[in-house]
Amino acid sequence: MSIRIVASIAVAVAATCSAIPILFAQDRVGPFSPATLSDISRVEAEIDRIENDSLARLTSGSDNQVQQIELLGKLLLFDKELSVNRNEACAFCHMPDTGFTGPISEINRTTGSYPGSVRTRFSERKPQTHTYAPLSPVLHYNEGQGDLVGGNFWDMRATGRRLGNPAAEQAEGPPTNPVEMGLPDIACAVYRASHRPYRGLFEAVWGAQAFAITWPSDVDDVCNTPGPPPANDPLPVHLGSVDRGRAATTFDQMAQSIAGYEASHEVTAFSSKYDAVQAGKATFTAQEQQGYEVFRGKGRCNECHRDGGPGEDPLFTDFTASNIGTPANPELPYYAESAPDDRGYVANKDGSAFVDGGVGAFLAGGHPLSQPSAVDARWKPLAPQTRGRFQVPTLRNVDKRPSPDFVKAYGHNGYFKSLKEIVHFYNTRDVLPRCASHDPREGIGCWPAPETTENMNTSKTGHLGLTGPEEDALVAFMQTLTDGYAPAKN
Repeated sequence: MSIRIVASIAVAVAATCSAIPILFAQDRVGPFSPATLSDISRVEAEIDRIENDSLARLTSGSDNQVQQIELLGKLLLFDKELSVNRNEACAFCHMPDTGFTGPISEINRTTGSYPGSVRTRFSERKPQTHTYAPLSPVLHYNEGQGDLVGGNFWDMRATGRRLGNPAAEQAEGPPTNPVEMGLPDIACAVYRASHRPYRGLFEAVWGAQAFAITWPSDVDDVCNTPGPPPANDPLPVHLGSVDRGRAATTFDQMAQSIAGYEASHEVTAFSSKYDAVQAGKATFTAQEQQGYEVFRGKGRCNECHRDGGPGEDPLFTDFTASNIGTPANPELPYYAESAPDDRGYVANKDGSAFVDGGVGAFLAGGHPLSQPSAVDARWKPLAPQTRGRFQVPTLRNVDKRPSPDFVKAYGHNGYFKSLKEIVHFYNTRDVLPRCASHDPREGIGCWPAPETTENMNTSKTGHLGLTGPEEDALVAFMQTLTDGYAPAKN
């Protein structure tokens, strides 16, 4: 049986997305199947539950500032009011039961990318995990390696150079990204937060000046209008220079609070079976041990997904970027977002010819939809050698899922639909013949061509010579990286 999961709904979504009228009512649902709509409702209800449980802690919360920041960050992460249509929290793409990545099995199985607050707009990439993201270093050039290291996002564009924290700068991307939370101005996020129940907590942590802003009379109308803003009015919430500066500072503090929550033990826990084994509290099964040996040896996984060294937390990434030759994902609705919607917005001017340039595209001119960090001009000459490369993700929680039948997506564009499949790809990319997407042999006997061969990794990927049992053992080992492991009690 093929390990490649191909869903007929995915083909239908890709084929019909461009024909669906674009509406901006809050209840617009987009090109979804009944199963997807059910999943969306389930996730929205769970977000509401977590938010309400967190709000209840406001009256009995700790007076410890660190714990206050963590609670504030959690409230911000689970707040749907911070999106243009008040329907999408950050957590919509980053839920706990999947390791703070995409929580909707049917979307993972089909489109791979998630809809924004405007439900007919989709991103070009799958959501990354928030777990362990705050432990990424500020993006920097390592002269010895001749490479960039650090940052957040698949293309490293949340550099951390301004705030000293890539995770905080990452949190500043989605609120004004037109295909994500969709606000037209960062000031709208501040304005919406000023009316939320956690305002008092925010002021207790960051100061009473945080929301001391004179808002224009049309601020509600402006903030209810999906971005991007008009080219001739890039800051449509018209504030005086002092109020604009105050709003920008408060927006930074909102992002720093979210990063504080992501760094907390609740999110970044080091509580997997792997950690228990390293602490002498558990033992790998024979298959898991074999997988760990393949991981560190024949599979060459540890060369990029580092399991630590002296004085180094085992984060299972080296924070560099690589092009592993992932095929294009033809099910991405982003390919069909080439026509103007009823606000004249075009998400993808290249249409079906779009090729994701990864880090190189960021260095050359920035991300087309959101740019939370400035590009260091000294890095621009690195653009040609980094095109097509994407950040090496942590493998922690790589298989965390709420149920055995839940589908997770892998790769920057969500092309892969199981750990077994992506391991098989690493093993056989250059061994099996090329084929078109949806070929019956795809994922078993052949692979589609890479989305781009620019700077493709050919030394560590594509012809590992692993046997089927070694692939399975490697998967079994990676499953030990799921947080929340409880050692058996004697």
